[in-house]
Amino acid sequence: MPRVAALRCPGSRRPLPWKQALLTIRRIDLAMTIAHRARNFRRRLESSLYRGRDRQRSRWTRVPPARQTGLITSREDAMAVRANPTLRQRRLGSELRRLREQAGLGGSQLANRLGISPGQMTQMETAKIGVSPERLRMVASACNCVNQPLIDALADMASDRRKGWWEEYRGSLTTDFLEVAELEGHATRLAICTTTYMPGLLQTDAYASAVFARVFPPLPVEDVEVRTSFRIRRQEIVRSGKTSMQAFIHEAALRMQFGGPKVLADQLGALLEDSERPGISVRVVPFAVDTFPGAGENLTFAEGLVPELDTIQMDVSQGALFFDSPADLAKHRAIFSRLDSTALSEDGSRDFIRSIVKEVKATYA
Repeated sequence: MPRVAALRCPGSRRPLPWKQALLTIRRIDLAMTIAHRARNFRRRLESSLYRGRDRQRSRWTRVPPARQTGLITSREDAMAVRANPTLRQRRLGSELRRLREQAGLGGSQLANRLGISPGQMTQMETAKIGVSPERLRMVASACNCVNQPLIDALADMASDRRKGWWEEYRGSLTTDFLEVAELEGHATRLAICTTTYMPGLLQTDAYASAVFARVFPPLPVEDVEVRTSFRIRRQEIVRSGKTSMQAFIHEAALRMQFGGPKVLADQLGALLEDSERPGISVRVVPFAVDTFPGAGENLTFAEGLVPELDTIQMDVSQGALFFDSPADLAKHRAIFSRLDSTALSEDGSRDFIRSIVKEVKATYA
């Protein structure tokens, strides 16, 4: 008789017959095998569901790679979603939207032509994701844009992913400060009109510090120092001759005091020296003109690689405003043209500044 485990009848001490005991053991073994396989199947199913959820989630947070769309030739287009696009990145996105609107296309229509999702098209136009030069040219082609200088300039913007020196101050200064420096850093030429204080790119250390110290409620000393050092560093682009600048300064700004007459006299002296530098033009708009042709706010007209990429920056009490619509650009080109025809010549402006210096020095001599 085969040896089997001793199994007893329910409610009795009498052992089961060996054949019945063997059958019972086999049934128990089969039940345990089925249970084991069921557990393994459930684990594999749960693992597959989790992987599926991860893939679905990544589909909403990542740009489809080039091999899925067949349109991207640079891996730069497959970058993470940006939380805070820079001024230049936002401008590139707005130019893409302008190309689409000029072509009379909706976002979904252009996305369909490019073989991408409408959501990705929106992210490109809002600068939430990057745009490669190759894709930018595809957008221009899909929008029937034949302005080749503009397309090339936009492609240069898309390919330039270097960080500017101003990024070192991120976290220490507000975004307005960084964006003004970014605008100046990428401009090919600057035209400035000021009515209340000297142009920031021509201020002395003491004058700039006094301008920031006058803010009410007062800024902490550390903040004044950081803002002053940042402003002085911005001046490198014009003092080095990298970017030419034309400054129209109203007589009111020449006479407005920040820090007292000594600081103003030193500032005017530095302004005279800067006016002799190559690439820097200083023109004065005196009180004597019949009508002031400029705006009441301090303005900067930053020229881009092509006229379509020019930008206007306006100083307001709340910070800095930027304008780039064709209508705004045309309006402010006319304003600066009127300033050019009204302001004193460069030599006449220097003589005018010297006369003010004498008056100011007389107050503390």
